[in-house]
Amino acid sequence: MKLLRLAPYLTVLVVLSGCSAFGQAASGTATAALSAATITTPQTTRSVSSPATTTRTPATSLATSTSTSSPRAARAITTINTASTLAQDAFALVAQLDTPGVVQITNEQVQLSSFGGDIVPAGAGTGIVIDHEGHILTNDHVIRGAQRLLVTTADGAKQYPARLVGADPRTDLAVVQVQGANLTPLPLGDSDKLQVGQWVVAIGNALALRGGPTVTTGVVSALGRTVQEPATASTPGTFLFDVIQTSAPINPGNSGGPLVDLQGRVIGINTLQAGQSEPGGPQAQGIGFAIAINTANRIAQELIKDGHVTYAYLGVTVTTNSAGIAAQFGFANTPGALVVSVNPSAPAEQAGIRRGDVITKIDTHGITSTSELLAALQELKPGQKVNVTWVNPRGATLSRTVTLGAIQG
Repeated sequence: MKLLRLAPYLTVLVVLSGCSAFGQAASGTATAALSAATITTPQTTRSVSSPATTTRTPATSLATSTSTSSPRAARAITTINTASTLAQDAFALVAQLDTPGVVQITNEQVQLSSFGGDIVPAGAGTGIVIDHEGHILTNDHVIRGAQRLLVTTADGAKQYPARLVGADPRTDLAVVQVQGANLTPLPLGDSDKLQVGQWVVAIGNALALRGGPTVTTGVVSALGRTVQEPATASTPGTFLFDVIQTSAPINPGNSGGPLVDLQGRVIGINTLQAGQSEPGGPQAQGIGFAIAINTANRIAQELIKDGHVTYAYLGVTVTTNSAGIAAQFGFANTPGALVVSVNPSAPAEQAGIRRGDVITKIDTHGITSTSELLAALQELKPGQKVNVTWVNPRGATLSRTVTLGAIQG
C-alpha cells in the first residue's frame, strides 16, 4: 500500500489537483443487525435482508414507527437512536472544547526570483498546544526547511511568530513555541488504553480552508501499526512505530493535528493517509494514521528539555533479508535484518558483527525485518547492555552482549 505523507497546503490550485490522490476516507458509523425484522413507516418498508431495495428512513422516526415490529427490534432501534444522539452531542462538544487548542502553522521559506529573494508561504499544517508555556507539538515535515514559522489561532484572530524548539525526523515530530500568546493547552489521553472500534475525532486545518479547523469523525481501526513514510529524493522514508490506524478522514493540512477521544483527550497526532495499494490501483478508503500520543509526548518532552532526541546506537546499516538476496550473494537464508555495512568502532563492530551477517534477535525481540530492528532499538536506551543474536554467511548462529552507544535523531 502506498502511503501519502500529508503535504502541507500550498496553493488552492496545487491542493485541488492533489486531493484525488488521497481518495475519500469513510468515517465510522454504528450499525446493528436486526435479524428477520421488517420496519414499517409511513415513508417506506425496509427489510434488512434486502439491502438493494433499502431506502433511508430518518433516524428520529424509527423509534416511533415499530408498531408491527417485535419488542426486541423496538428496543434495539431505541438503543441505536439514543446512541446516535449521544455520539452527535459528544462530537459537537469535543469540537467546541478542543478547537481553541488547535493552531495553524505556516511554513515560510525564501523563494528566489530575478528580483532577489522573498520569504513566502511554502505550506501550512496543524499543531496542538501542549502546555501554558506556548509549546506546540506538530509533525517534522510541517516545519522542515522553514526560514520563518507563523502560528495562527483557531479563530483566525491572532497570528504569532514561532521559534523551533527541536525536531526529530526519525519520528516525524517537532515542537515550536510562541511567547505571550496565552494559548489553551489540550488535555492528553493515554493511547495505551485505546480499543479498536472506539469513536475518535480528527481536528486540523484541512486544505488550510478559511474559517477555522475542520472536524471529522471515525473510529480506531487498528492499533500498533508500523508504517513507512514516503521516500524523498535523497533518503528512504522513515519508519513510524506504534501508530494508530483510523477511519476519520485526514487530508492535506491535517498534519500535526490532534486525533481525540470523545472525552476530548488527544490520543494521536495525525500524520499519514493511505493512497493507492499499488501504482494504478484503486484508492484506499478510510485508512489514515496517527502517531500514538504516548510516543509523541515522550518525544516532545525530550525536545523541550534538550532540543533533540537521543537514541540507542548499534552502528549497522541493514536491509530486510530474503531468499532471493541470500541466494544471489551467498548469505544465510534466514529471516532477519541483513547487515549491509558496519560503522568503524561502533558497538556492532566491537561485538564481531560483520557485513553479510543476519541479525535475528535483540534480547527478547525477535527480528525478521529492518523495521523490527529499528523498533527494538527505539525502545532501548544508550548505554544499555543487550544480547544480540545473528547468523553469519556460513549459517553459524552467534550471540554476544553489546553495550549500545548513543546517537542524536
